Amino acid sequence: MNMLRTTLLMSLLTLLLVLAGGAMGGRNGMTIALVMAGIMNFVSYWFSDKMVLAMYGAREVTDAESPQLCGMVRQLALQAGLPMPKVYLIESETPNAFATGRNPDHAAVAATTGIIRILTREELMGVMAHELTHVRNRDILIGSIAATIAGAITYLAQMAQWGALFGGGRDRDEEGGGGFLGLIVMAIVAPLAAMLIQMAISRSREYSADKGGAEISGNPLHLAGALKKLETANRQIPMAQATQATAHMFIVSPLTGGGLSSLFSTHPPMDERVRRLEAMASGRRG
Repeated sequence: MNMLRTTLLMSLLTLLLVLAGGAMGGRNGMTIALVMAGIMNFVSYWFSDKMVLAMYGAREVTDAESPQLCGMVRQLALQAGLPMPKVYLIESETPNAFATGRNPDHAAVAATTGIIRILTREELMGVMAHELTHVRNRDILIGSIAATIAGAITYLAQMAQWGALFGGGRDRDEEGGGGFLGLIVMAIVAPLAAMLIQMAISRSREYSADKGGAEISGNPLHLAGALKKLETANRQIPMAQATQATAHMFIVSPLTGGGLSSLFSTHPPMDERVRRLEAMASGRRG
């Protein structure tokens, strides 16, 4: 059911991109939007992992350099039935982690030096198991494509704002486009809708990764404890280079902000994530 929901949301996001193209340029705009989607999906599939690792200055480590982290990932990958992913370390006091890669055979997990410093071994195992669940479920590719398409819709919306400002809608009325009203609606509604769909996709995958991570690592309470520590620490030591486009990849959001902004976060509410994990633990004891 979760995968079916994700597929439906991805389809809606692609449809929104096509409609946005149609509002900009009628049938020709729809065609251009479809081509854009194809190109972006191709780039995301082959290059998103390399780009995000480079963006955060991640350095690949070996067993000789980081025996505890690599050994832990190897053990968890074996328990999850996955090939051993590449392991990366990010020199940052902000405690966080993410997974990347287009499929389980070409995957990588990255952890900051900060997360290794503040978590116990059991808590870190829960976090790494969470990331390996993302790998197993191919969430990285899904999230990268969703973020890329949502970004393209926002870009089209910005173009629509300029088009409406300079009267471009009149020409599109004659060419079969959405006209002035279509441009205005697309410029306002499309980015909000794209953000909400991307948020729903990301939150759904996070809940699944929490559940899978707890199962692989063996104790939901260890992951719950890690999440509580990470949320507090990320508020105290925000990640300076974090961006909205990549925030969905991390186990907790590296972006600062609360109140209204937290309602539009790509991550589920932390209280609910912890509650679900604690319920898993209670169910096992029962």
